Amino acid sequence: MTVLIADKFEQSGIDGLKAAGCEVIYQADLKDDALCQAIATTRADVLVVRSTAVTAAMLEAGALSLVVRAGAGYNTIDVAAASRRGIYVSNCPGKNAIAVAELTLGLILSLDRRIADNVAELRAGNWNKKAFSKAKGLYGSTLGLIGYGNIGQEVAKRALAFGLRVVVWSRRFADGTHAPELPVTVLPSPEAVAEVSDIVSVHLALSAQTRGLLAEPFFARLKSGAMFINTARGEVVDYGALDRAVRERGVRAGLDVFPGEPSAAAGEFAFGMAALPGVYGTHHIGGSTDQAQEAIAAETVRVITAYMTTGRVPNVVNLARSSPATHMLVVRHRDRPGVLAHVFDHLRSAGINVQETENIVFEGAEAAVARINLDASPDEAALQALRAGNADILDLRVVRL
Repeated sequence: MTVLIADKFEQSGIDGLKAAGCEVIYQADLKDDALCQAIATTRADVLVVRSTAVTAAMLEAGALSLVVRAGAGYNTIDVAAASRRGIYVSNCPGKNAIAVAELTLGLILSLDRRIADNVAELRAGNWNKKAFSKAKGLYGSTLGLIGYGNIGQEVAKRALAFGLRVVVWSRRFADGTHAPELPVTVLPSPEAVAEVSDIVSVHLALSAQTRGLLAEPFFARLKSGAMFINTARGEVVDYGALDRAVRERGVRAGLDVFPGEPSAAAGEFAFGMAALPGVYGTHHIGGSTDQAQEAIAAETVRVITAYMTTGRVPNVVNLARSSPATHMLVVRHRDRPGVLAHVFDHLRSAGINVQETENIVFEGAEAAVARINLDASPDEAALQALRAGNADILDLRVVRL
């Protein structure tokens, strides 16, 4: 199996893939047309990326059957285009959770104690203890988490250790069937979190449902002088509304992600809010610790190795939650060549599409049961033709799903 790695990747991961028998092509600076060309010429089976965008044109250019995002989010990959072509998309959820949680707490502490401004003043040769000795402190404050997946939970653990009260909003708790394990309070909306929190930290994946979720109504409920931390995705926040909250109501912001980030690792970046007093920005480095990248590399190797050896893809994100199947055809048959081909041929002639199929073989490999999910039910004439057309069919029946 040929694996094309088009982003910076740990040597341990490259070694692991080679040890598993993969041919590894490592070209960490591939982007845009160059990446599209490389996919076409290498005929790679698997593409591994971190921040590099994967477009429909790239997915159509070669022979890819799997794209692995070496990280948690996968919004930089055209998942819909991959699904149309039957290309698996997988990721490495939770492997950088601790790293992002650590940066989140670092931004909170830095804003409270104005650490970056302290450093800048000393580097400029200025001593100003009177100004910088003013800080509220974190103990006893309320931290609100918007999103409570792997990263949100790691933030909560660390916040509780600092003596913070933690409140959360997450879709996972919306139906009341799940409850958090840690001593946190679940609230019904992001706005409810904003209203009671001294600090709000965002930990949402980017999706159609979360894009622009935190907008003017949210920031209107946020306390004046509160902290707002975003280490998730820039697009989940209306940064215009945040800018107004910073300028007009003294909200302090710690931001690791921004809308329209450069695709390259280095370059010019103009974002007005980053220069405002009370705003600390970092360079989308939340998951960029050695520990996190080693864990992500190991998970990437596990995903690809499992696919190569079993045909199954761990962490796949683009399989249908449920198929359009309405009926199941259960065929008990002798385990001989041509039986299922006979069944599928008759289904095709009847204009019935097979959505999923499973063939279970009994001990001794003399007989098997095929479970075939269909988008319609065969009529009685089709069932009679199936029974009569192959002596190795022992029994069949239709179950409505």
